[in-house]
Amino acid sequence: MEKEIREKGSEILREQLDAAKKELKLKDKECERLAQVRIQLEEELEELTASLFEEAHKMVREANVKQAAAEKQLREAQGKIDVLLAEVTALKTLVLTSTPSTPNRQLHPQLLSPKAGHKQGRGHSRNKSASGILQLGPESAASPSVSGTPAAKEERETDSILYTEFLAWREQPGVDRASAFLSRIYREDIGPCLSFTRSELSQSVQSAVESNSLSIEPVAMSAVPTVKATATECGGHKTCALSGTSQLCRHRIKLGDKESYYYISPSSRARITAVCNFFTYIRYIQQGLVRHEAEQMFREVMRLRREMTVAKLGFFFTDQG
Repeated sequence: MEKEIREKGSEILREQLDAAKKELKLKDKECERLAQVRIQLEEELEELTASLFEEAHKMVREANVKQAAAEKQLREAQGKIDVLLAEVTALKTLVLTSTPSTPNRQLHPQLLSPKAGHKQGRGHSRNKSASGILQLGPESAASPSVSGTPAAKEERETDSILYTEFLAWREQPGVDRASAFLSRIYREDIGPCLSFTRSELSQSVQSAVESNSLSIEPVAMSAVPTVKATATECGGHKTCALSGTSQLCRHRIKLGDKESYYYISPSSRARITAVCNFFTYIRYIQQGLVRHEAEQMFREVMRLRREMTVAKLGFFFTDQG
């Protein structure tokens, strides 16, 4: 009896031992599987870390390259800006020293004598309507004094109405006729000065002057004048296309992009250039190139108005030599 109990006890213990061994084998397999998972995760983590570091270094390198390129472009742009500012300053200096009353001959080579122009190997030079041309200065406009008689001193007085209109226009300068200042000048000076016998052509000339697209160039008298397709409408070098009078025309004009040239007399040229000089100075003021006081600018405008009046009355200077 006791023997049977021992055998059953042993059998139960063997069964428990076998179950424990099986359970240990399963746990060993699970530990091995988890160990493999751990190793795989560690490898993936290392690869991901390396990839992130490589990508970060790549981004840093690209950012450094872009920064260096941007800094180089910035230095080049600053250098170009400095050069442009220097050129603008020099140009403003030239422009400020070139007014319709005292034009700078470096800016306006057409003011050189015809002989100087021929030495350059060209029959004529071309200039836009905004260019300064020979002017009637206050000193030269006055009549020469008789020998032994003291010259009269010119006096001036500012008209309050005109000055008020000028100040109002100076607040918002422009070349249109909306302001009372320019409306008066159009009515009293520009219109009469550019009113010629050929009215239709006169209107075209005024429009070209206003749009700064009129060109005046001298004609080489020794050469045969070149006549464009509409020569019958342009007149010849001995007939003024504007006034229709028979005179030797030493200059001709071109309106914008039109192909026709119009020969003009010295008087017509003086009237056109007087108006061009006025518009040149007005544009200088509009562009902020004139750094004078308001009263000084007003006096220059009045002097230019006087030149238009004098040219309208038929007084003008001719080039000497």
